[in-house]
Amino acid sequence: MRETGTTTVGLLCKDAVVLASDSKSTMGYLVAGKEVQKVYQVDDKIALTIAGGVGDTQAVIRILKAEIALYKTMRNSDFTVRAAATLLANILQGSRYYPYMAMLILGGHDRDGLHIFSVDPLGGVEDEKNYTATGSGSPIAYGVLENDYKDGLPKEDGLRLAVRAIRSARERDIFSGGIKMNAVIITKDGLEFVNEEKLKELAK
Repeated sequence: MRETGTTTVGLLCKDAVVLASDSKSTMGYLVAGKEVQKVYQVDDKIALTIAGGVGDTQAVIRILKAEIALYKTMRNSDFTVRAAATLLANILQGSRYYPYMAMLILGGHDRDGLHIFSVDPLGGVEDEKNYTATGSGSPIAYGVLENDYKDGLPKEDGLRLAVRAIRSARERDIFSGGIKMNAVIITKDGLEFVNEEKLKELAK
């Protein structure tokens, strides 16, 4: 089973949520993948980042997406970000004796505005008010975020800060890296994955 030696970050901006990650997957000291997807869309305006076991995190994503789709079909109603975080926590808590190896950041926009939640492998949920990071490179990413984050960042500045945090972790954490980054911007108007070329330019 592959495990991700990872850096993922999420931050709240004035007008958006930004989620970003590296793309390196490791198995012990072997680099198992260099272009691994670690940011996933789970609803129209909700996405999450993954850190942990690849199989476990992909299984959790499949369950989460299916439950959201079922709810929306049966209720003919939108799914809130907080409800998605609660559902995710319940899925993880339900397997606490054989836990999924999954540390997740979930963010998005709903009728109540912009939100970011971090969810641990046993279903603990933290409503983040500004930013968060997960994975082996998170201590390095936190250093960048602590130093440069400001309330009310425009989304472009938030994306630039997220990329800088990931880049710093890739340069110092042996288990973070890969040949690209993944990033998504979520606003009241929708969800957009950031073009790879733009991420490369910001990472210089």
